[in-house]
Amino acid sequence: MNIQTHQSIDRDLCGDPVSLSEGRSLVRMATTPAMAADSSGLVHGGFVFGMADYAAMLAVNHPNVVLGSAESSFLKPVKAGDLLEAEASVKQESGRKRTVEVTVRRGETAVMTGTFLCFVLDKHVLEQ
Repeated sequence: MNIQTHQSIDRDLCGDPVSLSEGRSLVRMATTPAMAADSSGLVHGGFVFGMADYAAMLAVNHPNVVLGSAESSFLKPVKAGDLLEAEASVKQESGRKRTVEVTVRRGETAVMTGTFLCFVLDKHVLEQ
């Protein structure tokens, strides 16, 4: 895999890339007790969203890709210990803009879906 973006990301928090191809990615993450929001082990949605965002960035796979906006739906709860997979695919390109659809699943069950609007910048966002 030739990963060109988010190379310093903490994969314990955002998942491990499993496959990467033009406009597509698959990321896998084992949720942990540290991600739990309460004593029942409910994983905070921010971790699931972070995984989906990472999958979207990998689907674009450009060193200067950034997230502009996202629309997401949380469909099922996630519990610490669940193994998740996020599948992302670029659905539309227009200039610098990429629209990426992501589905996060636990087994065959979708737990989150989202549409991520990403932008490929000429230089790193902190150099603007």
